[in-house]
Amino acid sequence: MPVLDVRRLRLLRELHLRGTLAQVAAALHQSPSSVSQQLTLLEREVGVELLRRAGRGVQLTAAATILVEHTAAVLERLEQAETDLAASLETASGTIRIAAFQSVVLALMPDTLAQLAIESPRLKVTLVQREPETALRETSLRDFDLVVAEQYPGHAAPWHDELDRVDLTTDLIRLAVPAGDSRWSGVSTIEEAAEAPWVMEPEGAASRHWAEQACRSAGFEPDVRYETADLQAHIRLVETGHAVALTPDLLWLGTTPTVRLRDLPGDPRRAVFTSARQASASHPGVVACRRALAMTVSRLQPA
Repeated sequence: MPVLDVRRLRLLRELHLRGTLAQVAAALHQSPSSVSQQLTLLEREVGVELLRRAGRGVQLTAAATILVEHTAAVLERLEQAETDLAASLETASGTIRIAAFQSVVLALMPDTLAQLAIESPRLKVTLVQREPETALRETSLRDFDLVVAEQYPGHAAPWHDELDRVDLTTDLIRLAVPAGDSRWSGVSTIEEAAEAPWVMEPEGAASRHWAEQACRSAGFEPDVRYETADLQAHIRLVETGHAVALTPDLLWLGTTPTVRLRDLPGDPRRAVFTSARQASASHPGVVACRRALAMTVSRLQPA
């Protein structure tokens, strides 16, 4: 009976999850030809066909699917072993890869990183800005160890069986209008913003869908003239009188608003939470990062 190579099994699972050899190669920092060669060797080890040509790509066979299911369990057990080993040490060490969306990167991560540098000096933290929908999937794929994500009222965040969820905070969503001399400075309700130009995040973002629904519930279709995922650009466009926007209060954490903020009916709040793979949730590095984030929120966010 052949001894299966876990690294090659992981490549097969990655192909199942990501879809193409090129995407697997990019994610694992290998060349497509190297990935293909390793999978060919895996086929020889197991003695059955694992991949079939499908157009310009490849397709997993039924035998490959069986291996993928077992590989998921093996990788989860190995990750749990790594977590248990790390937990046996006195201090958190190694590298923790965090993905977070922009307002968290701006409002929470500087203080969180400073605290981690003091409390867990042997822990290396890397940070990448990602939209929550993408980051949750990438965390389930082991591209990141911890993700800070968001959920808008009435919207379900993407669900991945491998991930847990720990609530971090909520923040109020309000209408931002210019504070200076502008046609829109006197707007006090969302209904009064029906004729105003809007800035919103690009199509497909949960925040964009929620903002459009909020406008439609107020009886109008928003005139979205400006699209950008950069919330600092949103604020600048509002400050200069070019647009109005729906903004979360996390943007102003620890700072003084430079625009007028108008409350919305029902005081809607978005939820901010962290997710990690269940097999690594008790890793000391993940625990330290979650603790530092929670302490930052407690220190900066008004009661």
